[in-house]
Amino acid sequence: MSNHTIKSAVGAALLTVLTTPAFAASSAIQHTPGATARAQELAALPDGGWLTLDKHGLHLLDAAGKERAALPMRAKQLDIRSHADGALAMVLDANTNRAQIIIADTKAGQLRPQAQLPAPSHGIESACLFRDAQQLDHLFLIAKDGQAEQWVLHGEQRQLVRKLALPPHVKHCRVDDASQTLLVSESGVGLWAYDADAEGVGSREPVALRAPYGKLEDGAGALAVLPGGGVALLDAKGKTLHLLRQRDGVWQAVGRQSAGGAKQLAVHLGAGAATGADAASAAGGRTGTAAAAAAAAAGTGSVATPARAQPLTQLLLPDEGAKSWQIRPLAWQAPKATATQAAPLPIIEPRAQTEPMARPGDAADDPAIWLHPTDRSASRVLGTNKKQGLLVYDLQGKQLQLLEVGRLNNVDLRQNVQIDQQRYDLAVATQRDDNTLVLFNIDANGDVNEAARFPTGLDKIYGICSYQPAAGGLEVFINDKDGTFLQYRIGRQDGRFASTLLRKFKVASQPEGCVADDRNARLYLGEEKRGVWVTSADAAKPDALAMALPVGPHLTADVEGMALYHGAKADYLVVSSQGSNSYVVLDARPPYKVRGGFRIGFNLAAGIDGTSETDGLDVTSANLGGAYAKGMLVVQDGYKRLPDGAQNFKYVAWEDVARALKLD
Repeated sequence: MSNHTIKSAVGAALLTVLTTPAFAASSAIQHTPGATARAQELAALPDGGWLTLDKHGLHLLDAAGKERAALPMRAKQLDIRSHADGALAMVLDANTNRAQIIIADTKAGQLRPQAQLPAPSHGIESACLFRDAQQLDHLFLIAKDGQAEQWVLHGEQRQLVRKLALPPHVKHCRVDDASQTLLVSESGVGLWAYDADAEGVGSREPVALRAPYGKLEDGAGALAVLPGGGVALLDAKGKTLHLLRQRDGVWQAVGRQSAGGAKQLAVHLGAGAATGADAASAAGGRTGTAAAAAAAAAGTGSVATPARAQPLTQLLLPDEGAKSWQIRPLAWQAPKATATQAAPLPIIEPRAQTEPMARPGDAADDPAIWLHPTDRSASRVLGTNKKQGLLVYDLQGKQLQLLEVGRLNNVDLRQNVQIDQQRYDLAVATQRDDNTLVLFNIDANGDVNEAARFPTGLDKIYGICSYQPAAGGLEVFINDKDGTFLQYRIGRQDGRFASTLLRKFKVASQPEGCVADDRNARLYLGEEKRGVWVTSADAAKPDALAMALPVGPHLTADVEGMALYHGAKADYLVVSSQGSNSYVVLDARPPYKVRGGFRIGFNLAAGIDGTSETDGLDVTSANLGGAYAKGMLVVQDGYKRLPDGAQNFKYVAWEDVARALKLD
């Protein structure tokens, strides 16, 4: 779900009743099988059967309403997702105050409780399931005072992903998996939409509010997700049923009808429906994002997800008079996928991560990879801490050094640099306290120490990258937030390192990331809001800036870190597309063909979260052994999850990137 500016006019129009045939005629209302009559909550299963929850427990019914299995308990908050055996169900056990995960096996006619979550530290008022783009199942737990947690379910493991602050008195929640939107009903206020994706700071927007902010009567009650970004919502007293849909980032009312005092609500997709597993099968047995896209394109991610045909959407509401549940058909269809819609990006699991920063908040920024001259497995990763200094890690992510040299922003390095008949491994970084260029020496063991500082005259020093000309020596590009670039040559004078300014140029707006191609004397630089430029790295042969990749379909602002992968058959430029929490790979030569993009997701087996809002990154094609035999990509992670914590860096095997994007 994208962040959108909520204009003042939206609130007034939020629940305007439109003349639309969204609800079928009342004469078409039918009822569920009689065995569901006592159900307080229910859910339709893909085989035509039902899961019902009443004061005696959870019941598995067949299509005719005959009970196949029962699980005695006092529970509420029934929610389900598709499962290979039928359905994955969740209920809140009222006696233990714990969420209970249950497999509803429609083949064997069984209800199988799964491993419990740890006892919560606060009373749980509401809970709901979420299946993400990686096809991992999550659980949201919401307390009466608004404290909330997101857990990921992995086999028998239950891992805390993050904590959230949600409104108080939330009694109902549901997640639209396709749009990754968490919808919560705040009693007495209204319905809110949050970003369900754990990576990132999240967002919130109003969907429907009570007067005087909207047209809901007394606030929001139970809700159900409809295919294609829609919501069916009861008001707080269950008098009116509202239909809402998100169009162009704005929630709009599309119909309403009397609900007769209903307290619960469910959705059922009728003829033509298939389970999420069926949808994945129909898509060719794909997994991960491909399967998610197939399910998302077909529906909402709930159990009854259409795969081959648009089903009839039906709403289920309790009917006290008939002592059953009403089935109300809706003239509602999900928008059809278009040829212009981009395919989902593949998700790659990180292989390792560094220890977290010693300082909380926005601290980690930019990494650089140093290769051990004789033992590649002893190579190092340098990383900046914008609140503290420079850190050095091994390939397992263990912190080996901390140089408290002030607020470093970006770092880069070159090895085997010849200056005055001597060879050095040198790292360079921008220091934002005094706007200096800091030079570090790296010895043969990978130990780092500060070697020199050079004033730059810049007001807001920012990004940096190094360049090793064919003739030898070291040159450095630094930039300022105003768009200014300075190119320096690093040399020796009177037994000390010295710097000489070679040239100055400027881009129109704020830059940061840059990388130099030593082999071809080219400089790639990112202008955060506009794209990736390329120009000559040779100060003696400057040329005009040329756009290699503009912000657009492949690249979303801000344009951040970038690095070059020098392969045996091709060279690639890797760029952080920060605004889409993804990474773009393109050829590092004209016409700069885009080879694809990817995201970095959870590696639950290793206890590593995904990445988001990446600032800096670095990549090497060197054989580092093991998973990194074809090289390694290191990226900064803007939000450390699993659970929440200080920022760090993630290690990704280049082989995984190459496989996902079919690279040479």
